[in-house]
Amino acid sequence: QVQVVESGGGLVQPGGSLRLSCAASVSMFSLYDMAWYRQAPGKQRELVAAVSAGGRTNYADAVKGRFTISRDSAKNTVYLQMNSLKPEDTAVYYCNAQRMTMGRIYWGQGTQVTVSS
Repeated sequence: QVQVVESGGGLVQPGGSLRLSCAASVSMFSLYDMAWYRQAPGKQRELVAAVSAGGRTNYADAVKGRFTISRDSAKNTVYLQMNSLKPEDTAVYYCNAQRMTMGRIYWGQGTQVTVSS
């Protein structure tokens, strides 16, 4: 059974940093597009950052220049380095793994990030 497990969330002050990790127990991890989404209370889930199987990245405008997504195929893991955090970054962050050519999409259970003084 495939598992997608996020870690690294927590409480941080404005201006601080956190690094989220997502480990995906999928075979052929390098063929998966990986992404981070977030959902704040009362809001829809939104894309934060994505990295394709080929290594191409894209970011939501709200996080450009502050967040960096990366992947380590040797560890089946994707990371989200979050710097200069703002209160509006507070949300549950979800990891997504998808291999659309095989019709496979997996979600993690989410990790809470709270930015507050």
